[in-house]
Amino acid sequence: MTTRTLYTAHVHTTGGRDGAARSSDDQLNIQLGSPGSKRPGTNPEQLFAAGWSACFEGALGLAANEAGVTLPPETAVDAEVDLNRGDDGFFLTARLKVSLPGVGREIAQSLIERAHQICPYSKMTRDGIEAGVMLA
Repeated sequence: MTTRTLYTAHVHTTGGRDGAARSSDDQLNIQLGSPGSKRPGTNPEQLFAAGWSACFEGALGLAANEAGVTLPPETAVDAEVDLNRGDDGFFLTARLKVSLPGVGREIAQSLIERAHQICPYSKMTRDGIEAGVMLA
């Protein structure tokens, strides 16, 4: 299989969950705050939820186009990401709730299933991701 990189995001983070993150193109420049800390800023779980739900809605559009279905303007994807702690440490669980008003249940379900196959975030949640960690 041939792979072609379409885009690479570069984000520099300092201070961890209570720090800041900035992208190399300055399109992202945010304050971070730990969940429940009442500090200003978002957290990694919210960022993941935003990324997955946005990506999934894009994949839903592709699935609808393939099926010849027009998505309603009120289409929405709500993401929930849980930060959990178990015997082996911290882990995430996540789910999406897709709203397709006016689309029949069978068609909506088929579009959601197809989008889950197309969406790179869904693939990552289902199959894992090739990842590495190294000293800069």
